[in-house]
Amino acid sequence: MHNGAKIWKKIVKKMEKYEEKTDRDISKIRIDHPIDMHVHFRSGSLLKSIAPYTARQFWGAVVMPNTPIPITTTQRARAYRREIMGALPDNTTFRPLVMAYLTDATDPDDLAMGHQKNIFFGAKLYPRNATTNSALGVSNIYAIDSVLKVMQQLDMPLSIHGEVADNDVDVFEREKVFIDTVLCHILATYPDLRVTLEHITTIDAVNFLKTAGNKLAATITPQHLLYTRNALLAGNIRPHLYCLPILKHEDNRLALIDLATSGFKRVFLGTDSAPHVQRNKESARGCAGIFSAMNALEIYAYIFDKHGAINTFESFAAHNACAFHRLDIPKKRLCLTRTDTAIPAYLTMQNGQRIVPLKAAENVPWRVVYDD
Repeated sequence: MHNGAKIWKKIVKKMEKYEEKTDRDISKIRIDHPIDMHVHFRSGSLLKSIAPYTARQFWGAVVMPNTPIPITTTQRARAYRREIMGALPDNTTFRPLVMAYLTDATDPDDLAMGHQKNIFFGAKLYPRNATTNSALGVSNIYAIDSVLKVMQQLDMPLSIHGEVADNDVDVFEREKVFIDTVLCHILATYPDLRVTLEHITTIDAVNFLKTAGNKLAATITPQHLLYTRNALLAGNIRPHLYCLPILKHEDNRLALIDLATSGFKRVFLGTDSAPHVQRNKESARGCAGIFSAMNALEIYAYIFDKHGAINTFESFAAHNACAFHRLDIPKKRLCLTRTDTAIPAYLTMQNGQRIVPLKAAENVPWRVVYDD
């Protein structure tokens, strides 16, 4: 049987089992307050416009450091955190967990100081030129050996954009090649290092994660659960679905759905919400990134419910990441109701420019209910 057919048969069986035990007319769920383990806030006026959407849906977020001037030092991280908090209401309880941008020249002592002072939550490995603002990323894994050793000693988490940037490697194969050539080396060389392979997209990543041991976890985005490369490329090109890692084949999407909804403990919510203004997406050299922060929880809930797994959504959205990273789950709970949420065609920022969100001009059948 074709691999995709096997996965789909498994999903259908799970959905049937769920329908036997659960009221499909459920109209409301309450979950522990979720955390987004991968978000891009950018900087300047863009940050001021988009950061409040994440802070409204999540108690905290792991904030990526690939700003135009990367967050490479403790000093920059401290200033960036102030910028984020300055974009939010004074009474906010939101926690931005800022990552360090690793380069070949990262100072292990500064990184250690930043982590020990709770300024750096962890560090982010961007292979050089693999994605947006990664030109200063790591040229090869051996260049940061001393840094990774210090991180292992401090139990400082490492997050990874898991793709090679070699132009000789097909864009649809770059995750698999990274796992085979870089990730295996990291896990073998630094066995006590906690690693998150972000925004996984392939069957290869799913299978590797399941067998890699308890020091490796992964995040999954809403777009990789929703769409395949056909949505991006068939008929007309849809630039607002272009992201890196790029959308993959249906077999891969089904494997991601199966993993995300299964209750597996080392996979969790990471939107990779990455805004670009409309004119930079709809251009001859369109930017990679999808903005999902505005309605992320509603979209994830829709996906889980569609696949008969709303009962595992709380673990994916709130529990798994906190367990892996030893974070306390806030006592606050959040309610979602089965009510249509209309996602706007675009968001107008403070400077008048537009961002087109994920599932723009569509409805999703869940809505977050806020206490305020």
